[in-house]
Amino acid sequence: MKKLIFLFSSLFCLSASAQEPDPDRLALSLEEAIALGLENNYSSLKSEKEVEKTLSQKWEIISQGLPQINGNVDYQNFLKQPVTLLPAAAFDNTQATIDVVEEYFEGIQRNDQPVNAPQGFIPVRFGTKQNVTATATWSQLIFDGSYIVGVQSARTLLQIAKNAKIKTDLEVRKAVINAYGNVLMARQSVDILEKNLENVTGNLNDTQKIFENGLAEEEDVEQLKITRLGLENNLNRSRRMLEISYQLLNMAMGIPVDRAVIPTDDLNTLALQFYDLQLLQENIPIEENIDVRIAQNSAEAARIFVRLEKAKALPQLTGFLNYGTSGYSDSFTFFNDDQEYYQQSILGVTLNVPIFSSGMRNARTKQKQLEYEQALLDLEETTNRISLEIDAAKADYRFSLENFEAQQESLALAERIENKNQIKFFEGLASSFELSEAQRQLYSAQQNLLQAMLEVINNKVELENVLSTKTYSEED
Repeated sequence: MKKLIFLFSSLFCLSASAQEPDPDRLALSLEEAIALGLENNYSSLKSEKEVEKTLSQKWEIISQGLPQINGNVDYQNFLKQPVTLLPAAAFDNTQATIDVVEEYFEGIQRNDQPVNAPQGFIPVRFGTKQNVTATATWSQLIFDGSYIVGVQSARTLLQIAKNAKIKTDLEVRKAVINAYGNVLMARQSVDILEKNLENVTGNLNDTQKIFENGLAEEEDVEQLKITRLGLENNLNRSRRMLEISYQLLNMAMGIPVDRAVIPTDDLNTLALQFYDLQLLQENIPIEENIDVRIAQNSAEAARIFVRLEKAKALPQLTGFLNYGTSGYSDSFTFFNDDQEYYQQSILGVTLNVPIFSSGMRNARTKQKQLEYEQALLDLEETTNRISLEIDAAKADYRFSLENFEAQQESLALAERIENKNQIKFFEGLASSFELSEAQRQLYSAQQNLLQAMLEVINNKVELENVLSTKTYSEED
């Protein structure tokens, strides 16, 4: 088997060793391309941001149970002070009292519009026109059942985000390997077609000379021209596909599509590296699959949300300490040294006891319970689906390995058949039609082997994904 692979490699591999390195081009092996993709792919970057966001949410929930300090500064300037009417009978019927009240009343009329008080009442303004108050409040959550459950949910949500990051990295790795393999296949297909076109062109030129000498039929020349036209058409198509393959590889790696990239690995070498019969014997607990783990996290989160709704029916106890100072004046003198301020402070606790919600809390709890039951069904469905996917991935990978070996043998046979028919054709023992059929069979065998190599690579990656044997986020 290896001899056939080396034979195929010697016929169709690029000889890049003679080329000078171009600083404007990015030469990458497959592992380097994967590392670049995990670092720059848009999906990978977004999933990493999601983990960071969940970490911030976790701290947000935890900080709700830690001491909170808030400050407040309140400045008021009464453009028109409110007037309060007091019964005149409330004042002593003495001349001194009457003089003070009349003087205060006249002051009100001087500073503002006249006040017409009802008979038997005296208009009075309390306080100063301006005042400023500064307060600081320290509060501490003493007991809240929903807070305890919320902290547990934060840890679960963080685990969901981390597993989603692992899932994304697996998909990015798969996308990069598929795109990298497509580039190698397209590039090697172009090389094969160019070599085939060169051989057919040589055969056509030789046959043309033989025909001009009257030793061959015109049909022989025309048959080779048809073969050459077909090769030219396929070569042009393969070259266009190669350009698209490079752009798709750049997209998978998260770099600009116009950046020149040179894959340094070879399709044949990669196919041998991905040829792993032991992987078919790999068995993992179904719980190790990343999709199952995410489904388990989701079910756990749904269970915690049920507890959270139930915890909202428990009392909430909060302690607080308040300290403040206030200043009063009829003009803005709050920054003067002789301004007098008055302090105040309060220490207390607040107990909030949910008593009756008209069934609202029960309805919410029931909804969360139903969501939890749905999550359990999703977990069961995911477990069964992954079990089936593992079996299918192993079957596909086994078939690709068998097909790889079969296509190598087919190529060796097609090469021998084409070589014999070419010798017979120039010796006059075979027709041009027979030679063309042998050539088409050879060209088909070449493309089939390339496709078989790519399927070995892709199917192994697919099997590794369902087995979750390449969790790059955990390794990093």
